[in-house]
Amino acid sequence: MEYVDVQSSEIPALGFGTWQLTGSDCLEGVEHALSLGYRHIDTAQAYQHEDLVGRAIDNSSVPRDDIFLTTKVWRTEAAHDDVIASTEESLEKLGTDHVDLLLIHWPVDEVPFEETIEALDQLREDGKTRHIGISNYTPTQMRTAMEAGPVATNQVEYHPYLGQEDLLEIVEANDLMLTAYSPLARGRVLDDETLTEIGEGYGKSPAQVALRWLVQQDRVSAIPKAASAEHRESNLEIFDFELSDDEMSRIDDLECGDRVVDPGFAPDWEQ
Repeated sequence: MEYVDVQSSEIPALGFGTWQLTGSDCLEGVEHALSLGYRHIDTAQAYQHEDLVGRAIDNSSVPRDDIFLTTKVWRTEAAHDDVIASTEESLEKLGTDHVDLLLIHWPVDEVPFEETIEALDQLREDGKTRHIGISNYTPTQMRTAMEAGPVATNQVEYHPYLGQEDLLEIVEANDLMLTAYSPLARGRVLDDETLTEIGEGYGKSPAQVALRWLVQQDRVSAIPKAASAEHRESNLEIFDFELSDDEMSRIDDLECGDRVVDPGFAPDWEQ
């Protein structure tokens, strides 16, 4: 496993995303991921399975302190007191007294960013989270959030078809981290000719090449969801090869601005 150094913490560069996992698929998926060696687990209030993630962690033989656990406050809970109250509920569901990273899931115009970030930072000071951060914030919004508190990361959609150059410049200049969700573009990378060709040289799949491209970048972590045991295993098999500069550039050139996540409440991505 490789790591990203952020605010005196080593965060696993590859995590296990749990979005859309429900019931036994979530419980068994997290248990299996931990047994394989995943130590970075990502959940959220909106996923409605924090209790299952907590049970899986409790069922695992992996000590809680060895797990980097992230959850996210939903956008309707962005006001100061709601951030505090909803996080307390999340901790109870997760069966832990703290998370390692607490994010606001989406920017909300109705509540000042400063109010939300200050509430997250209060929870950090109270020991309820080790780090705080944001998700789905544009570069302009990220800079505003950074002025309000010690933001550690911005979790955003990032894959070969959607570049994040402006955000990468911010995290690199400030020793932060960019967390890539939907790193496989919801399966689109699987049929990509360039990724397939590059992968053939290493005996790797297009998905493994796309993940390697992400974690090989400075200050980037990726949290692919994997509903099947096979995919959970294959996603981990990306640390035994390294892409050349030319191969990294070829993958960079696949960027075309395509998003796979763009709900009606999303911000203006051009900000």
